[in-house]
Parts: sequence; structure tokens; C-alpha cells
Amino acid sequence: MTSATASAHAPHAPARPRKIWMDGSLVDPADARVSVYDHGLLYGDGCFEGLRGYKGRIFKMDSHLRRMEESAERIRLKLPYSRADLARAMKDTMAACAMDDCYIRLVATRGAGTLGLNPFTCPRPCVFIVVDTIQLYPHELYRSGMKVIVAKRPRIPMQCLDPAIKSLNYLNNILAKIEAIDAKVLEAIMLNVDGEVSECTGDNIFAIKGGRIHTPPTSAGILHGITRQFVIDALAPALGIPVEERRMVLDDLYGADEVFLTGTAAEIIGVSAIGERAIGAGRMGPLTERLEAEFRRRILAGAPED
Repeated sequence: MTSATASAHAPHAPARPRKIWMDGSLVDPADARVSVYDHGLLYGDGCFEGLRGYKGRIFKMDSHLRRMEESAERIRLKLPYSRADLARAMKDTMAACAMDDCYIRLVATRGAGTLGLNPFTCPRPCVFIVVDTIQLYPHELYRSGMKVIVAKRPRIPMQCLDPAIKSLNYLNNILAKIEAIDAKVLEAIMLNVDGEVSECTGDNIFAIKGGRIHTPPTSAGILHGITRQFVIDALAPALGIPVEERRMVLDDLYGADEVFLTGTAAEIIGVSAIGERAIGAGRMGPLTERLEAEFRRRILAGAPED
């Protein structure tokens, strides 16, 4: 169980102060408002990042802020704050909320404009930061593994909406998430329109076969996940586990020794079954356990912010 999760469920935990950072000011949640004319609300026009704070440090903060800037550039939204400004604002909000272990949501909307699609009627984006706790999955699933399904709804093709843009429009993911909820599980694997494995509704996906890790490339229509890249660049090499990015189909998952998911909120969690098919031994596998333990060790030693 993560420290952020643990803090969310501590018995009789004292109430924490709550502050929202809104365009340069820390305000009470009741005073944190966006306009009904904001194109982020009207059209999902904007971008966001979800980050994790561990012991006062923000995990891979630089990578998240770089991705935020890239998302904004792709939709031609000019952020009114520098990377240093946003880093300082997130730390200030953590301090104001008295939370060292937390989930951070950084959001940039297009801002208020006219009732039409033209984004350039919005003179200034609205930027806000929420610091809170998050628990996507019950902590016991981090030991036993989690059951998922395959969504019937495919990912939007890259040619229609680049998944590298972490936009406020998550309806494609949400509709697939509803499929998972209807099936009484917590996550769904999404395929691209070519029938290849893409990603889950909120997590990236990996398979382990014969001691090697495989994961779909970004060209399969996935978000360039920060935790995904941390597994590829840092965790797997530290444990001597080779990683290959390649196109994958469902049989690659069904025949895998282990399957696991990664995400900022999910961290690293094993998959025990896909639909009615058990994966490996039907529980979180040994290499996934080693990766999760190495992730936890690094976090406890001081979450890397670069």
C-alpha cells in the first residue's frame, strides 16, 4: 500500500487544511471556480497532468511538466506560467495543504470565451492545482493482482486525436471504464482500431514472457506514460530485465507469464486475469513483485524529481 493511500485511510486522521492554487493564489475549495464559459468545461479544451508527492518530493516532476508543455503546444495553448512557476506552485500547494504524500492534479483550461469552438476567443487560460489523496485500487490487489477485461470500445486513432496530448477530453477512456465497471472489475484493456493492444483506460500495460518485458510502442496509440518510461529506463535495467517495445495482440497477453499495469496513480500493479483467462499463476507474478519493490525502494530513498 502506498503512503498516499495509507494516509487516506488512517484511522481518526485529523482534518487537513485544503487549499486550491488558482492562477497564482491559494484559495479555499469553495472559492475555486472556473467560468461556465470556460472552453475546458464546454469542450474539454485544455490539458492536465497527474503527479504524485512522496515525502515532500514530486515524482518525475520535470518529466510531467515537460509533457504538460508539450500537450499545451500541440493544442496551441500558451501556458501563462513557466515550468519553474508551476513547480513552485505545486510545492506551495502541498505545503498549504500540509501534505507530503499526495496526488497532485495540474490543470490548464483554454479559459473563458464565447459559445463557439474557436479557441482563440479565449484571451487567457485558467490554471489550477489540486492536492489530495487518491486510491484507484484496493491495496490488497497489489499483492494478489487484479482482474481486468478487454473493452469493446477501441482507442481513438492517432490520426484523429494524438494520445500524446493529455487533454481534458477523456470520454473515450471513460466509456471503456464504464464497460469495466459494468463487468465488476476496475480496469479495461483498450485495443486500437487495428486490433492491437494499446493501453488501459488510465494505465499503460506490460507483459512478461520468458524473463523479458514487452510493452506496446507509443505508435500503438498510447499515452507516453511517465511511470511506464521509469520502468523502461530505470527499474528494469536495475534488475537486469530486458525490455522490448513492440506491437502486441491479445494472444501476447493471454500467453504471458505475467502482465502488469503502470500509472502515476496506479504505480505498478499486477494483473491476475483478463476476463475469464488467468494470467500465469493467476496472481501478481515474481518479476512484477521485484519491479514494484524496486519502485518502492527508490521512492522511500527520495523520489526522483528529474
